[in-house]
Amino acid sequence: MKSQAKLYVYGSTVICASCVGAPSSKETEEWLRAAVGRKFADQPFEVEYVDIFDPEQVEPEVRDLARKIVDEDYMYPVVAIDNEIIAEGNPRLKDIYQVMTDRGYVATM
Repeated sequence: MKSQAKLYVYGSTVICASCVGAPSSKETEEWLRAAVGRKFADQPFEVEYVDIFDPEQVEPEVRDLARKIVDEDYMYPVVAIDNEIIAEGNPRLKDIYQVMTDRGYVATM
């Protein structure tokens, strides 16, 4: 494993206009934490939620990406790792699992 992965789920309490009917950003964060935890059991990782309209409590590079998401009208939630966007809108677990595998995580199921 290269280093412990830290996934960020960027979103808002207000559901994206293009994403009506999809899970909220906060629900996506909880779902992602559980799904990745099952797939890569006993391997350290973090999942952190970032409110794109109030990113002041996070480090500068995370804050900058939150502003970019707002400024460029990304569909949220947006999932990123190491400041690289890996999913937008309704994220696909297959894509996220692939990024984790590429980083040296080993699937346990």
